[in-house]
This record gives sequence, C-alpha cells and structure tokens, in this order.
Amino acid sequence: MSQSPQSTGHSAPLHRLLSQAADAVQGVREGKSLTDLLAKAPADLRPGTQALAFTALRRLGAAEAARQQLAPKAPPPRVDALLLVALALLWPDPEPAYTDHTLVDQAVNAAKQRAPASAAFINAVLRRFLREREAIVAAAERSPQGAFNHPAWWIEKLRQDWPSQWQAILAANNRPPPMTLRVHAQRATAAEYVERLAAAGIAARALGAPTPQAVVLDKPVPVSALPGFAEGLVSVQDAAAQLAAPLTLGAGLKPGARVLDACSAPGGKTAHLLELQSDLQLTALDADAQRLTRVQDNLNRLGQQATLKAADARQTATWWDGSPFDAILLDAPCSASGIVRRHPDVRWLRRPDDIGALAQIQAELLDALWPLLAPGGRLVYATCSVFRAEGQAQLDAFLQRHPDAISHAVAGFTGHLLPLADNGLQPQPPLDGFFYALLTRS
Repeated sequence: MSQSPQSTGHSAPLHRLLSQAADAVQGVREGKSLTDLLAKAPADLRPGTQALAFTALRRLGAAEAARQQLAPKAPPPRVDALLLVALALLWPDPEPAYTDHTLVDQAVNAAKQRAPASAAFINAVLRRFLREREAIVAAAERSPQGAFNHPAWWIEKLRQDWPSQWQAILAANNRPPPMTLRVHAQRATAAEYVERLAAAGIAARALGAPTPQAVVLDKPVPVSALPGFAEGLVSVQDAAAQLAAPLTLGAGLKPGARVLDACSAPGGKTAHLLELQSDLQLTALDADAQRLTRVQDNLNRLGQQATLKAADARQTATWWDGSPFDAILLDAPCSASGIVRRHPDVRWLRRPDDIGALAQIQAELLDALWPLLAPGGRLVYATCSVFRAEGQAQLDAFLQRHPDAISHAVAGFTGHLLPLADNGLQPQPPLDGFFYALLTRS
C-alpha cells in the first residue's frame, strides 16, 4: 500500500511526490527500469516517490482502463502519467493513504507545475471519477488487464502454465512482499538476531529450515535501522533466494573447492556461499562490469573475498582457466516473473517474445557451463521466474541434450516455487517465485 510522506519519514508536499511518481510511471511506460528511474529522483523525495509509484504500477492496468473510459483520447504522456497515478491512488482501498479531496487537490497542484494548461482537465476527470467511481471501477475490471493489473499476454501465459493457481499468483503479485533478511551464518543465528531486533524495537521472526538464516520483519524498515547491517551481520534477501547457496554447496565441499557463480550481480548469492563456507576458491562472473561493482560492494561490507571477472559466461574461452569447477551456481537471466511483487514495473516492461529469447540464453548458458563441471560436481540452475519455459521445460530439454546429467529432486528445494502461502516450504510465508534444479555430472 502507498505511504504518506510522513510515514516514510519525509514531509515533502504530496504534489511533488505525485509529480515524481508520474515521471517514474511515464518512464516505465517508455520502457525504462523503475530502479534506474528512482535512482534519479531527489534523495529526499525517493522513499515517498517509490511508495506512490509502486502503488500506481500495481494498479496500472485498472487505472488505464478507467482513463480510457474517462478520456478515450489519450492526453500527452506527462499529463497521462499524472492522471494514471492519481486514478490508481483513488482506486477503492480499505485503508487509503490520502483522502479523496487531498489527492484531487494535490494532483491539480502537480499539474499546474508539470503542464499548466492541463490542470482544469485533470480536475474535471478526477472529479468525474469520484462521482461515478463504482460504475467506472466495475467496467474497468471486466477486462483481464483491468481485473488483474497485468498485460493480457502475461495473464494468458500464467493461465496455461498454472491452470489451478494462475489467479492466486496474479493476486499475490499485487501485494507488497515482506522484508526478509539473511543473518551471516558465521556470526549469529537467526534467533539471536531476532533478539537484537527486538531490543531495537523491531518485531521479527526467524523462519527456520530450509532457510535457517532467514528472518522476516513484521514491517519494513530502512537498512540503516538494522543492527549490524553496516558491519555485515545481516543482508536483505528473500527466503526463496536463500535456497541457492545451500543447494549449491550440499553438505559442504572440500576446503579450497573451486566454485563458480556464473551470473553473480548484485552479489547476494555470492556472499551467501562464502558465509556458509569461507574456504572456497570462488569466481564470480557477470557480463555487466558496472553491476560487478555492486558485487564488490557487498563483499566489502561482509569482509569477504572472491575473484570477480566481467565476462559473458557463455564465452568460456575468454575467462576460464581450464580447471574444472566442483560446483556451479547458474542464476540465469530471466523474465523476473517471480519477483513482480518486489519489482512491479517488470510486468509492464516485458514483451511476449522476451520469454523465448531469454529461454534461448538460458539454454546457451547451461550448455556452455556444463563441460566446466568436474565429474561428480554439482550444478544448480535457478531463475526467479514462474514461467515453465524458464524452469521445468528448460530442465527437461537440457536433460535430453546431456545424457550424463542427473537431476536430483531434493525435498523442499527443487522445482517451481510459486509466490503463494502453499509453496511446499511450510512454515514459510509466501516466497518470491523461483525455479531450482540440482544437476550432478555422472
């Protein structure tokens, strides 16, 4: 749910936050990443802008359907984006962040700054929406995009892949996720860290197996409020992502074992591997040299070391030294369809043909890295996707191509994890959507 500026610790006027959120929504509609757009927002406005933009993007399908009823001819993009943000925030909500009157008034103020000639138009459209809200909402929700706030092709793909759960997955994508932490395994237990949080006035609980380092907060807080964060005691990472490192290491590898994290940025899984076993020879690759700086920043905060290389993992001749790896983690580029609740822009940025293109890259990565694995070694293939083309279908095709590959069904770990309460990992809360496969080489 959206937050008021006061609830984020900032007292910026609402009209400024609405204008910044409109810039973000306009950028997403033009194909830009929300993360990059928010990074350009003024620092004092960023938390409030993010809260409003997240709400707007989680309701964008419905807001667009409503705007088409109210103004069939789309206004200029700067005006349209502000209108969509305001409509999303005026959508029926049991706990609205602002009163209707305040929102309309501040949206008109924002319009006067963004596009003065549009202020009267914004005022008229929003007031009509309030007068006819019940009928307009009902009409908007008759279309799949308006009802589920995802593109129609995405809805259909989920329906085909998950005929019993597709509606629940779509609903889960529109709910804010919990803030989940990973406690450094060599420095504290999850239970001990929960006590430290309680002493700091932060309510939380430890999740237990199969993610023994995971702690879920009752309410999100800035990382600066987390005891020991700057010193590397704890990191932010969803419980589903915390399955990757233990699955890669198994019961533990011999000291000095060679491990590859093939697509490592931003470095959460790289760090987790070293937290679980610090005596590894770990190589962390990423095709984007700029993103590798985030991996190094993570390792610096945690006091860890790894060999970082900027390279396309598929081009093994450019980076591999010829010595096989005892374990490989391939957290492959994917649609990110499993982490939409954390990144509500993803659904609007993806296009239908992206899935096939990403599946091709995943297959190329698997085929390139498989010969680098030592006999008896472990390769974990992971994607933060709920689409079968990037999960089970990808695994099935790989096993057909590589008869020396053995797939292991590890209880509670491998296969598709859906962002639902019934995820096979009780007593976990709903996790991010993920796919995991564990392969060994015979």
